Amino acid sequence: MTTTKSTAKKTTTSAKSYDGFTDEERGAMKERARELKAAAGKADAEAAVLEKIAEIGDPGERAIAERIHAIVKAEAPELEPKTWYGMPAYAKAGKIVCFFQPADKFKARYSTLGFNDPANLDDGDMWPTSWAVTKLTPAVEKQLTALIKKAAS
Repeated sequence: MTTTKSTAKKTTTSAKSYDGFTDEERGAMKERARELKAAAGKADAEAAVLEKIAEIGDPGERAIAERIHAIVKAEAPELEPKTWYGMPAYAKAGKIVCFFQPADKFKARYSTLGFNDPANLDDGDMWPTSWAVTKLTPAVEKQLTALIKKAAS
């Protein structure tokens, strides 16, 4: 009977616990833990990025991610492809410079190309660190190329 009370108490306690993270955020954290383990095992980072791009469900978003990957490879070869919280990302000296976040990753309205602190995009006292990408036109591709080159410099 003591065991039953103990078990019931445990269930009640765990039912009340709440960590404040959404299912998507918990999933991203689990992906990040797997990425860190893979990096320690010297896994092929570019293959992991290409796999994440291939998993993007929306064909338009997948095409944007594929093109961003090609731009980074051609215009900023010093950036190393790697996954970051389950997203395609590109790093310099081990620090993430930019990443592609598909809209469905966190149930967002649109996909984004985001930049972290190591990106050299500083421009005065305020500048954008994330760009919504809904369609890849020649003009948009030109802007993305310039951003990626500047971020990597």
